[in-house]
Amino acid sequence: MTIAIMQPYFLPYLGYFQMLNAVDTFILYDDVAYIKSGWINRNNILINNKTNLITIPLKKASSFKLINEIEIAKNKAIKTIQQAYCKAPYFKDIFSDIETIFNKNTKIADLNYELILFICDYLSISTTVLRSSNFNYKRELKGQDKVISICKQFNAKKYINAIGGIDLYSKEEFLKNDIELHFIKTNKIHYKQFNDSFIENLSILDVLMFNSLEETKNMLKEYELA
Repeated sequence: MTIAIMQPYFLPYLGYFQMLNAVDTFILYDDVAYIKSGWINRNNILINNKTNLITIPLKKASSFKLINEIEIAKNKAIKTIQQAYCKAPYFKDIFSDIETIFNKNTKIADLNYELILFICDYLSISTTVLRSSNFNYKRELKGQDKVISICKQFNAKKYINAIGGIDLYSKEEFLKNDIELHFIKTNKIHYKQFNDSFIENLSILDVLMFNSLEETKNMLKEYELA
């Protein structure tokens, strides 16, 4: 059993889905404290051939609240997405489904969860996706200890984390608990956007708008494990 644990980001980058595709079970950490200026309710998309940050407005968002408690305020982000990508080659393949998900959800954790599930289904990713709020685990533990505890609970022998966490977790500590720790790093990826220039590290939305289903599926394999 291989697992990964990540917070439920808003339309996250390609590497998030590479990690999701590389594991058997993917846990969305939705019952931890919300952190402002993170990726829970915002991400970068392409607007007028430039990187632009779109944000989902939230009601009374605070670090004293859990992610799954926070409600969405009046949300116009879907209109921004429509205007930004309506001329993209694969806009019609996914936009109406994404719009439906936007319109039916009132909490940010629910919105992100459903968007992630939709993209997984679209890309034929068969990984089991769970929300941490839906099962019991040792919530009193912190950081690495909590992750190791969850791995043991699921009888996981391998844990994959984003490359950004390489300084947070110890391979030695995981091995002491009979768990392999790996970090996923996305290879350099380039694809055609609206013009000859290329802007990288945008939301998965940008990848889906400019690449066919098969092209995007192939990109899921473009990574290395450290």
